[in-house]
Amino acid sequence: MDLQQLPVKFIANAAESDAVWDTFLPPEIHTILSQSGESGLLAARSKKELYLALCNKPLLIDDGKLSFSLDEWSGRKCYMISARELGIVWGEDPQYWTWTSHPESRFQEVAELLHVGWLEIHGKLDTRLLSPSTLYKAYLVVKFTRNAFGFKHLPGEVSVGLEGGEHTKQTLFLHIEGEINPYYEREMGYSKERGDAEGETVREVVINDNRYQRESPEWLEIELGEFFCDGGEDGLLKMRYVAKGSLYWKSGLIVQGIEVRPKRQ
Repeated sequence: MDLQQLPVKFIANAAESDAVWDTFLPPEIHTILSQSGESGLLAARSKKELYLALCNKPLLIDDGKLSFSLDEWSGRKCYMISARELGIVWGEDPQYWTWTSHPESRFQEVAELLHVGWLEIHGKLDTRLLSPSTLYKAYLVVKFTRNAFGFKHLPGEVSVGLEGGEHTKQTLFLHIEGEINPYYEREMGYSKERGDAEGETVREVVINDNRYQRESPEWLEIELGEFFCDGGEDGLLKMRYVAKGSLYWKSGLIVQGIEVRPKRQ
């Protein structure tokens, strides 16, 4: 059928039809809403209104450990794992990390790095929560304080994959534009031309360039990798970021969580 030949009134009616918009909602939406404490959304005037609400405002579920939303282009499910549910090395030691609220975070708490040598963050998500036949991408959602340091030319390994299976791995180099840290420069021998102490040239990624998508104007998204959910497997999707070979001090990283959402073509 050629949609261009359909009467405009027919198309307009279809666009407002509950039956049409219901196909974009996950079949377990009632259970998800009951977990969120937002069951009142079920009283939305239409399925279109409910769909748009789920696209525009993530819901906290599982006692605030996760957030849930829908991708507005595909209707596929999106989740963010809160910082509290991530594995952060030394994260429970107040000497190295502190837990605090942040006005731009969707969660009650974020993790703020005071100072640490070994930086490693990993998360996991049950694949049964994801939409089938969907290519997902995972992002570490962070921001930096004004006085952050230790991230200049910092090599990091990121990986995504099923627990017990193969993981996609890649190395990226973080760099906060304009970072000044005399101790770091003096002790590690870094310069604008050289990215490691042995003098090898490295590819740096400036922390605010186009490689980093923005979850909001206040947050940066660092891509960890991608995973195809075919819907036939049960398991844990594991995601990891670790700073490689870098035991010098780092400070000023704020972690909101790890988001898993469909890749847009």
